[in-house]
Amino acid sequence: MNGPTTGLPDILANNLDVVFCGLNPGLRAAAAGHHFVGRGNRFWPVLFKSGFTPRLFEATDDRLLLKERCGLTTAVARPTASADELSVSEFTAASRALRRKIEAHKPRFVAFLGKKAYSTIIDRSTIAWGRQPDQFGGAIAWVLPNPSGRNLAFSLDELVLAYRELKRTTRTGSASA
Repeated sequence: MNGPTTGLPDILANNLDVVFCGLNPGLRAAAAGHHFVGRGNRFWPVLFKSGFTPRLFEATDDRLLLKERCGLTTAVARPTASADELSVSEFTAASRALRRKIEAHKPRFVAFLGKKAYSTIIDRSTIAWGRQPDQFGGAIAWVLPNPSGRNLAFSLDELVLAYRELKRTTRTGSASA
């Protein structure tokens, strides 16, 4: 089990359909050694309801995502109680390693969970949800709402719709699913 300062292991393989990129690990997730730990986090229910997984996964099932052609990583490795504790310089410093990781594994899509990491990494203050005009590390970049239970701006249904759009696009290969 990882300690609370060691981050989380990536769950990656070559040529996946999607790599979901969270902002950074939460303290509980890092301590547990699994991504998106906690009852308040809506990541696993959203993945199931949007069609990425055949059943509702638990955080301890995170490695099973590879069988669904999906992977997991974080923009910044340092665990925090809240992503608000991360500085712009941490995202900037981590961006090169993240880009190399995506280039090495060659997923079709990299889905940033929330605008904060992606907008900081590409140094653009305003970005839209969904498919981005520029690739990231050779993958089609996509920005999805963060599934954290703290993100009150999006209901579960709104999250599912946003993630379902990406899922449809991974099946068709186009941005206009």
